[in-house]
Amino acid sequence: MGAPFPSFITTLPGVWQGGAWAQAQAQAPALATGHALLDAQLPGGGWPLGSMSELLLAPHARHEWTLVLPALSALLAAKPGRAVLVAPPLEPFMPALQAAGVPVQRVCSVRPAGPGAKMAADMAAAWACEQALACRDVCAVLAWLPQVGTPSLRRLQLAAARHRQLLWVVRPERARQQASPAPLRLWLQAQGDMLLVHIFKRRGLPLAHPVAVPARGPLLAATLQAQAQRRQQAQAAAWGMSARTPQEVSDALACLALAAH
Repeated sequence: MGAPFPSFITTLPGVWQGGAWAQAQAQAPALATGHALLDAQLPGGGWPLGSMSELLLAPHARHEWTLVLPALSALLAAKPGRAVLVAPPLEPFMPALQAAGVPVQRVCSVRPAGPGAKMAADMAAAWACEQALACRDVCAVLAWLPQVGTPSLRRLQLAAARHRQLLWVVRPERARQQASPAPLRLWLQAQGDMLLVHIFKRRGLPLAHPVAVPARGPLLAATLQAQAQRRQQAQAAAWGMSARTPQEVSDALACLALAAH
């Protein structure tokens, strides 16, 4: 067994010992995720403030919104400022954000124009993240950086710590094999109606088993259902079936779809 660290090292900001779970829980400033089972496994009981949280996803998966929306809504309700989305792969669906309690007028989407290869675009996006973290009017940053390098991640972690900001970085699941300066790293894996959250890096002891949370929050599910009903009503009106019950409309449209094949 090696010699213990000198006391002055363990008192430096950002330095923690792997077995100091109780200390990490007590000292880490955090924002509740909105998922009680997940909060119970995170130092401080939620998303760490002043550091980077890394979310790793399968290609084309969009499960990051399941985890960040409750906290983003609570944060924007509690304090002034804006949330900045950097290089989102798809245009944010504002009605769903609004239904989840996020004031969409305070959400800013930034798409840096990175010339050349994807790596250059990620570098431009990482630079935009740094600028957003330094802005007084910004209280949270959510960035999609699939090919960002370790030096850029290190700068983002330092910027989040310096400005005491909330920062989420979304990367592909293959990046879990790579080292990262993020104090919190989560791998998100869909399984039916649940989302398995693997906490494979945190301040404290490792977590052997994933935490299961609903893949869709109740507000988002209600919004999607309402949209489906509106589309169904529009189709019914086009086919002259607006006087029928919703179930009759659904059955008739299903029969029309089968007949079209």
